[in-house]
Amino acid sequence: MSPHPNKGLKAGVFFPVFAIVIVSVVVGLVDNALLVKTAKSLFYFSLSDFGWLYQLIAISALGITTFVFFSRVGRIRLGGPDAKPKFSMASNFAMALTGGIATGVVTYSVNEPIIYLGNVYGEIGQQSFAAGSGEAAIFALARSFHNWSFIPYAIYSIVGLMIAYMHYNRKQGFSIASTVTPVLGRFGEMAAVRAFIDVISVLAIALGLASSLGAGLALISSGVEAEYGIVASPVTWLGLTLLITVIFVSSALSGLKRGIRLLSSINAYIFYGFLVILVVVGPLSYMLSLSTTSIGYWLDHFLLWSFDTKESGGEALVTWWTMYDWSIWIAYAPLMGLFLARISYGRTLREFLVINWILPALFGIVWFAIWGSSAIKWQLDGAIDLVEMVKANGAVSGLWGFLQHMPLSTLLVPLAIFTLIISFATSADSMSSTIATICTRNIGADEESPKAQKILWGLSISAIAYIMVAFGGGAQGVDGIKYLAAAGGFSVVFLFALILMSAVRVLILDQRTVEPMAPPKMSAEAPHE
Repeated sequence: MSPHPNKGLKAGVFFPVFAIVIVSVVVGLVDNALLVKTAKSLFYFSLSDFGWLYQLIAISALGITTFVFFSRVGRIRLGGPDAKPKFSMASNFAMALTGGIATGVVTYSVNEPIIYLGNVYGEIGQQSFAAGSGEAAIFALARSFHNWSFIPYAIYSIVGLMIAYMHYNRKQGFSIASTVTPVLGRFGEMAAVRAFIDVISVLAIALGLASSLGAGLALISSGVEAEYGIVASPVTWLGLTLLITVIFVSSALSGLKRGIRLLSSINAYIFYGFLVILVVVGPLSYMLSLSTTSIGYWLDHFLLWSFDTKESGGEALVTWWTMYDWSIWIAYAPLMGLFLARISYGRTLREFLVINWILPALFGIVWFAIWGSSAIKWQLDGAIDLVEMVKANGAVSGLWGFLQHMPLSTLLVPLAIFTLIISFATSADSMSSTIATICTRNIGADEESPKAQKILWGLSISAIAYIMVAFGGGAQGVDGIKYLAAAGGFSVVFLFALILMSAVRVLILDQRTVEPMAPPKMSAEAPHE
């Protein structure tokens, strides 16, 4: 498709967000304590005072997604009955998986269960069982399942589904603002309103991506230190920042079909390889036993955990982990939604949800079941003390002790470091490209965003990530990163609530969507629009 003749910079979106990003960089360099203090205040304000809203939004996203998946509406095809997918199912899934989770499951599949098991930061202080007990092991894995499966991927999926449906089937613009027009009506069509929606969306993802990159820098540098003895310092973090930035900017410049598809495919195969290796060398019987019991424990506590605003679980568990997780998923959701919509043309709504909700959620459960169970088993057996390692070196350090305990660790540790670098590059690629798309007028879903913007956003976001990890680590080693992520999530949480209301109106209540869904004569997947 040839570029639109009026395509150009959205000044009303680009300059406000870029100004905030640059001011953050400058403040971080001049007075980093002020930047961390400001982000910390917003962290506590948003996740403590609005914890109830985050929980309601998260469970609502799950409910709406589940309804669409099982309803007749799921047969609607994005782009119409004759639309054909641009990517294979495998490529679609690889891009959705690696573009969304970045290094999340790699980072926390060992660290999070171990932190819960050992009550490292007071996470199980309000529970009836002791740290290091059998029930603590069950709880640790069950809570990880809750934080890394169906709820977070529903948050991503419902936004992507709305963007894709409104653009491909309702012929709205390819934008986040199009998802809220069903509830805002003509007010939502106003240029100022659409610009405001784009501004807060770009700001959310810029802060979310910066926090994600910062966490990656902390994790990778701790791995380099553990394996090669190179002490983590501002110098090593700067080197890693430059390396990741060069990779993802180069990938972004090569375009969606070459850059991110190649990176995501490499990344996905390495993920699969790690799973196979750990199944072979890990305590398979214990994995199956603990994960089965933990799934039952999770289901038994699902409603309480889904509505708890810290009164039951406590601040260390609910605010610093679950709410933080929800905030960063919500921060990513609008921009991740645009990315998922771009690669999902020709899929039915049900296929979209299989690729972007069901399969990634199941992958998360399997990944945590294998990695988390193995780490818990070795900890309880005394084979390695990951709890003390985390206490001594920070919340992201347990992964490396875990890998060093495995056979072929001299091969697996550098492979994990490589995987993490590629994972962050993949995520940053998709996000920086999508930010550039939002800041460009009249750009279609199948058009590449301007290269100059990709470079500019990549460099500025990397600068924030470096500043926060180098000077705002705190007790967990990534405190400043968590503060930044919460700020990103809070900037978009009310917009996300509007998107959910629009989804209910369009996909559940709108008779134009619901009534024509009589069973098709020729194909169970052919939609009737």
